[in-house]
Order: sequence, then structure tokens, then C-alpha cells
Amino acid sequence: MDYTIKQERLTADKYIEFLKKSDLGSQYPKERFNERIQTLVNNVSISLVARNNCNEIIGVCFGITDFAYWLFITDLGVTRECVGQGIGKALIKKAHELAGGEKNIAMYTCANDGAIRFYEKIGMTHSTDVMEYNHIEWTGFTVK
Repeated sequence: MDYTIKQERLTADKYIEFLKKSDLGSQYPKERFNERIQTLVNNVSISLVARNNCNEIIGVCFGITDFAYWLFITDLGVTRECVGQGIGKALIKKAHELAGGEKNIAMYTCANDGAIRFYEKIGMTHSTDVMEYNHIEWTGFTVK
């Protein structure tokens, strides 16, 4: 499949439409969903979008970075019909390059159980040095 990856800031509505076509939409809490998605798309450091030849969004990668030491992948998703075609891997590689490259930048993510195998396959390992402080209300749901 031919596709292009570009830096592009999506609107909240476009991102929500994409979430409906991928499995990524199940990672968000229901609480203040639309408001928080708006904040996400407005403020994320790296915003990459993969589009097919028909200009349809088939993949998204968001990351926060200091462009000096670390990159945290907050969102990585591919539409269900395009999974397994290398799009996620290409998005991660491009995000890492934009942040400063693998020789300078440590990359982290919080992977859901279904994505662990993908991240291991692209060379990521389980971290032993990440701490968490999480006291937010979290009602799971799937974006539909």
C-alpha cells in the first residue's frame, strides 16, 4: 500500500473519526473525552499523520518530547484494515527522527496489552525506570 507520512495537526473531530476506525479509541477514559481530545490535538509536540492515495487518514502518531533526551509516544494507531502493513513502524521511526534520533532520544510509551507484541517487535523493551502517579477518574469505553 502506498501512503505518505507528514507532520499535520488534526482537529479533534478528525481525530475522533480516526479513532472510530482503529483500536486506539479504547485507550481513553470517558470523562471529559471531547474536551481532553481537543487539548491533546492542540498541544502535542509531534503530530504525524499517515494518509493513503485517496488522502484518507490511515495512521496517527502523537508524541511529547524535549527534543534533547526523551520522547513519549502518547498515541499510535492504524486503521483496522491497514494493520500489519508497516505503517505503525514507519510512524514511530519518523517521530523518533523528528525528536532527535535514536542516538540522542530515549523513547517510551504506555502500551496496552494488545500492542505489547508490536512494540517488542520494533525493538522496544519493558522499562524498569518509569514511575507513575495516577489518581484520575477513568471509566473505560470505546469511541464509536
